Amino acid sequence: MTIGPGLSSGPGDGIQIRKRRHIDVCLSEPVEYQTVRTGLERYRLPYNALTQTSLAEIDLSTDFLGVGLRAPVLIGSMTGGAELSGTINRHLAAAAQALGIGMMLGSQRIMLGDDLAPTFRVRDVAPDVLLVGNIGLAQLTPAVLPELTAALGQVGANALAVHTNPLQEAVQRNGDTDFTGSVDRLRELTTSIGYPVLLKEVGHGIGAAAAAQLEGVPIAAVDVAGAGGTSWARVEQFVRYGRINDPELAEWGIPTAQALVEVRRTLPGMPLVASGGIRTGMDAAKAIALGADVVAIARPLLVPAIESAAAVQDWLQRFIAELRICLHGCGAADLSALRDTGVSATAW
Repeated sequence: MTIGPGLSSGPGDGIQIRKRRHIDVCLSEPVEYQTVRTGLERYRLPYNALTQTSLAEIDLSTDFLGVGLRAPVLIGSMTGGAELSGTINRHLAAAAQALGIGMMLGSQRIMLGDDLAPTFRVRDVAPDVLLVGNIGLAQLTPAVLPELTAALGQVGANALAVHTNPLQEAVQRNGDTDFTGSVDRLRELTTSIGYPVLLKEVGHGIGAAAAAQLEGVPIAAVDVAGAGGTSWARVEQFVRYGRINDPELAEWGIPTAQALVEVRRTLPGMPLVASGGIRTGMDAAKAIALGADVVAIARPLLVPAIESAAAVQDWLQRFIAELRICLHGCGAADLSALRDTGVSATAW
């Protein structure tokens, strides 16, 4: 989930107000898919009653985008720009620092030309974490490159996530709906920006067709961001109309498991993030067994992030502990062994 990944202000509609409106809707409305599930429920992690592992010695560590993580977990993109956003980001970052995991920032588009950097600055509480900046593919032009590079430098980012969200933008009032030439612009960016670039969806999924268009584009990773968690077509309809006006659009997307399998087959050597409805350690274990390098979690952390860094840390500690038990229970001493173990599945 990405809270406010590509905002366009309508007449008299301040960006900070719209950012806060996204947060409010995600807190108060049924923004998750109602009929589409992640597809992870169709898989079973094999249980091994004669595991030869010690739970205390299970190794969850990994490297991602050149930074070491103590567990294969990223805090997904959420917010920035509103006053509450700054509190949320600092609580998330402090928890990431304590646990040795990574964090993606919300869209930094609003930093381009506006003095809203403080809501994104978290390095003082998270000096060591993998910190991933964020910009929309629809807004990615040569003209924004200098300001974007400056924005990444201001927050101390290690990498850049470029989010592609054509469905969300189409539903959003005054959204950016021209994606022509965007793959070529992405290719140009990755060769000139000086940061590893991760391409991600916002919750409607990257599948085989999109992955095939990425062949030859020198990106560093893909976040499949599949359907089954938060539907940004739903969020935008609540923001725009106060209700679901187009229910079929709200339920459109590629389920997370399907997206993961399709992208892994199409781009076999590409580092992958699994996100979109990842809610438990078992979800994470299945996604990694299917080929993900790391998983990302966002909306479940929103309420804890408003409360405190400790609340975020508590939620994530339970999640990581369950992931560790999953490895132990299937006889995998580390993440590589988990991928070798694999999963059993029914047909799509």
